[in-house]
Amino acid sequence: MSNHKNKIWTKDFVNISLTQFIVFVAFYTLLTTLPIFVLTVLDGSEAQGGLVVTSMLTAAIIIRPFSGKLLEKVGKRNGLIWSTVLFTATMFFYAGIDSFLVLMILRFIHGLSFGVLTTATSAIAADVVPEERRGAGLGYFAMSMNIAMVVGPFLGLTLIQYISFESMFIIISLFMAIGAICALQVHVTNEMEQEELEEGKKFSIHELIEVRAVPIAIISLFVGIAYSSILSYVSVFANALDLASVASYFFVVFAIVMIISRPSLGQLFDVRGPSYVIIPCLVVFSIGLILLSITNNAWLFLIAAAVIGLGSGSLLPSFQTMCIQTAKKGRSGHATATFFIFWDIGIATGSYVLGLIVAMFSFQVLYLVCAGLLVVVLGLFIVQQASERSKTNAA
Repeated sequence: MSNHKNKIWTKDFVNISLTQFIVFVAFYTLLTTLPIFVLTVLDGSEAQGGLVVTSMLTAAIIIRPFSGKLLEKVGKRNGLIWSTVLFTATMFFYAGIDSFLVLMILRFIHGLSFGVLTTATSAIAADVVPEERRGAGLGYFAMSMNIAMVVGPFLGLTLIQYISFESMFIIISLFMAIGAICALQVHVTNEMEQEELEEGKKFSIHELIEVRAVPIAIISLFVGIAYSSILSYVSVFANALDLASVASYFFVVFAIVMIISRPSLGQLFDVRGPSYVIIPCLVVFSIGLILLSITNNAWLFLIAAAVIGLGSGSLLPSFQTMCIQTAKKGRSGHATATFFIFWDIGIATGSYVLGLIVAMFSFQVLYLVCAGLLVVVLGLFIVQQASERSKTNAA
């Protein structure tokens, strides 16, 4: 096989990764700043500030089962372009928001295009990466989202210190327009599109999700619950510890460790298989959460960030790759949608349920519970892998 065929960093891969990066910078910028916007500009409550996150994720979860079928019908490239254009156009409306109800409606509409767009980007990334290097390729691709998790909040919180929310919304919208330009540069071969269009004609559950990917997707749901404890509560936890000044550095350390470790873990996935990556990562992630639960100073807080970054950073692309590998060729869109349906449910459920645990007990209990949940996930994954091996041996 030639080096060209084995190459990950093609023009299409770079453009789809840039599109994903810009989309998630916009997503995380709004995720961080909209609750503040609700409180300070719309005179809303903390609960309403949380609902602006829930509204968008709910729409994304609703549309995801249909996104794979939609991409099959219109083609992945067309689906990518139209969803990116709609996502970008919706961004510009934030600058004119003057009521909470209108904001909630806008967030829901935004979530619909977000659900299709992120399914399209991930499915196309899986297609343009060489099959034998998919673990490494999707690992690099997922880094665009992880880096955006640092850039988005930093950009948003910095901008609102110097300019109005309206100006910040316009700047982020213009930045998102660059993402739309990147999406236009992505091409998917006709052969890939044709394979999808020739799939079964009768409507069934297979038209909405990839059934073969469900067992792995369910396991990823529980990881998503644990992961939401970091996304939703680590900044609030830092404030409770009087560590607000170092809270922003948590995700910086997280991202640095993830970026350093991701390439070697992606290669290990491709060479040795998923168990060699996922089992150690679940153990390390759990240890990181235990460290976080006993944190009482800035150094331990940042050490926990590094351990969590090492443990959790490769889990999302690893589970996504496994879901795609279960599907027949041409159904990467369905497999990707299936993975994100369960992942989003995990994040959304975790953000709510873990909040109840904090209210009833403490942040320390929250992170210990999540560490214990990952031990359960480890057991489920080992059972699932043993089941797959027995099926393979019996075949």
